[in-house]
Amino acid sequence: MLTTRTAPDGGRARVAGYDVVSHPAQVRRKIGVTAQDVTMDGLLTGLQNLQMIGELSGLSRREASRRARELLERFGLAEAGGRTAKGYSGGMRRRLDLAASLVASPPVLFLDEPTTGLDPTSRADVWAVVGDLTAQGVTVLLTTQYLDEADRLADQVVVVDHGRSVAEGTPADLKRSVGGTRLHVTLSADVDHGTVVSALEPFVTGTPIVSDGHVSAPVNGDKGLATLVVRALDSAGVLVDDVEVRQPSLDDVFFALTGGPTSEEVAA
Repeated sequence: MLTTRTAPDGGRARVAGYDVVSHPAQVRRKIGVTAQDVTMDGLLTGLQNLQMIGELSGLSRREASRRARELLERFGLAEAGGRTAKGYSGGMRRRLDLAASLVASPPVLFLDEPTTGLDPTSRADVWAVVGDLTAQGVTVLLTTQYLDEADRLADQVVVVDHGRSVAEGTPADLKRSVGGTRLHVTLSADVDHGTVVSALEPFVTGTPIVSDGHVSAPVNGDKGLATLVVRALDSAGVLVDDVEVRQPSLDDVFFALTGGPTSEEVAA
């Protein structure tokens, strides 16, 4: 809806000062979009792809070529610019997609899960690019299911559960909203959840979340807490692989707000 591809069924939205319904053409001139799936033409070279986007965006052929070469250099693709895009690795295609969304130097950029499926090095490269863009004043709206990514990159996070916003704020604000110190236990075998919860009851200050062999719960953070937890679980016959006491993460925020993990919800 914000990129004008789908009409909203209610409410109003403005992007770069323009209403997405009444002024869609003006909105499109102000935005760049990188979809979740790679959209580049595999039969064209990286340079040709960017030149084509530039000319479609209204740049002259000469300016499109200059801008394309500039972006290839910026994204570490200069040496690969003359190769067809179908031969690029996943990380290279993602970087080319990002470069394409920046050809017209938009002040607002939409990134739809830009690091899905990338190796750690390529993921870090994309993070660096996003950080550079925001430092230069570009507004970036990024959807992601990697909450560590949202924690690292976002100034403002919106948690969406079943299509509805359930919380928003800075990463620090959201983490404070679920309390302070949290206990994380990794179980070594399937056990009765009731047994685990009962063993942890003396130490926790809220409802434990038990899922896929992991337990998370807010605690008061007293000294020696990990030792006491291990002893209590051992006495209850619960085998564990790891016990950690730490500050909350955005994963903890998501679980607390939605009641548990899911593969469908998105944090932006």
